[in-house]
Amino acid sequence: MDELSEDDKLTVSRARKMQKFLSQPFFVAENFTGLPGRYVDLPDTISAFQSILRGDCDDIPEAAFFLVGDLNDAKEKSLKLATSATTG
Repeated sequence: MDELSEDDKLTVSRARKMQKFLSQPFFVAENFTGLPGRYVDLPDTISAFQSILRGDCDDIPEAAFFLVGDLNDAKEKSLKLATSATTG
């Protein structure tokens, strides 16, 4: 990644967030993840992807997008990650 321009690094960061976001907690995976399945409406998912593409989520760490239902869940998880990083 060091050889990439700053714009390319930002593009890669957003793409990685989208990839993590696609790991939504599916009902069929409850036994494997230990997390309850979530149903997210298609318009909400599309809106979240548009927000990520626009850069509205650049301040949210990539890890916050893993196994969340919607963008609000990612924002909440981001706060929890920040709190746990400062306390522990």
